[in-house]
Amino acid sequence: MSSQLVKSISDAQKKPQVVDVRSGDTVRVYQKIKEGNKTRIQMFEGVVIRCDRKNSLDSRITVRKITSGIGVEKSYLLHSPLVEKVVVVKRGKVRRNYLTYLRDRAGKSARLTGKAFDKSINDVYDPEAEKAAEEAKEAAKAAAEEKAAAKAAEEAELEAKQAEVEAAHAASAE
Repeated sequence: MSSQLVKSISDAQKKPQVVDVRSGDTVRVYQKIKEGNKTRIQMFEGVVIRCDRKNSLDSRITVRKITSGIGVEKSYLLHSPLVEKVVVVKRGKVRRNYLTYLRDRAGKSARLTGKAFDKSINDVYDPEAEKAAEEAKEAAKAAAEEKAAAKAAEEAELEAKQAEVEAAHAASAE
């Protein structure tokens, strides 16, 4: 009974589709970042060195890239609402699931041999994500219109004050 309940709750939290990501893939992960009251999308591109629990709610990938000579690794939950999308750029030919040996390598020895793959795996349709993106665009557009209206009202107020000051100067000059 309880395992069925847990399974139904976890299935409700899962995304309808996620990209088939494997170890050795070079991926771009688009993640939502919230700073204050603003939200932006940040991209992280690197090699997947680890895939955990592929078919479960807590499926995770670890992505590694070299930035300014320093290795940076980030771990992403594929079903997290903060992960906007994952795009497979290149598929690497590997024979292991955990590529932790890449941590000790640099330069050409850290490269993986590429292999051909079907790029249509990146075509993941998520209606909820599209709806959220459209709502975010509409909200941004409404906020921009509201800001423009407020700016126009402020400019009109400043012009009225300027006309009033000029009239006072003209009256005092006479």
